[in-house]
Amino acid sequence: MQQVADITYWIAFTAGILSFASPCVLPLIPSYLTYITGLSFSQLEDAHPDAKGRLTVLLHSLCFILGFSVVFVLLGAIAGIASSKFQFFLREGLEWIEKIGGLLIFLFGVHMTGLFHFGVLLGEKRVHLHKKPSGFAGTIVVGIAFAAGWTPCIGPILASILMVAATSGQVGEGVGLLAVYSLGLGVPFLLSGLLFHQFLIAFKRFRKYIRLVEIGTGVMLMAVGIMLMFNLMGKLTMLLYQYIPLQG
Repeated sequence: MQQVADITYWIAFTAGILSFASPCVLPLIPSYLTYITGLSFSQLEDAHPDAKGRLTVLLHSLCFILGFSVVFVLLGAIAGIASSKFQFFLREGLEWIEKIGGLLIFLFGVHMTGLFHFGVLLGEKRVHLHKKPSGFAGTIVVGIAFAAGWTPCIGPILASILMVAATSGQVGEGVGLLAVYSLGLGVPFLLSGLLFHQFLIAFKRFRKYIRLVEIGTGVMLMAVGIMLMFNLMGKLTMLLYQYIPLQG
């Protein structure tokens, strides 16, 4: 069971990084950073920002990450609680829950690849803050609002991780998975703020590949869905443990 948890945590962390690289998030990073820090684009773009500017970006970025992490972890806890309650009342139905969850994740992956769109299920819903609340508490609120946004490209990724959490049968597993997902999304956001000049250079080169990343993410979700449907997660983990030494 621990081995299966290990691979699902890696999947959750990768999903967080892919969410950051999605068309819904990556192109908007400059806007988010100027919005939450109050700094101008030229100030952020400075190749050698002063210590005060770096500290401002660092603290506001951490507050923003804290805001969306609280929401995501809470969702993970709810998914884990629902799963554990269902496990208590209907243990024999867990196998079907896993299969249905795998099917939904597979369909989310199909949606992301563009093979077929499920617009009714994954329509765009965003929370807009026309005026940012002041201070670090206000930045946390912006992070919460960001997490409340349900967009066609980040939604399926988040929903898939929640589905994995819901099939775990454990509250701690749900909290852990969404905490790791938040880490995968938060670390590149923090680095982008602290290294904004370098981020812009890298983004100009990378943006033409965003659609390929989205397709790759969809393929990954489809693979995870298939593994859940056919109970292959444990077998894959055992195979990886044979070829990848994890302990010295």
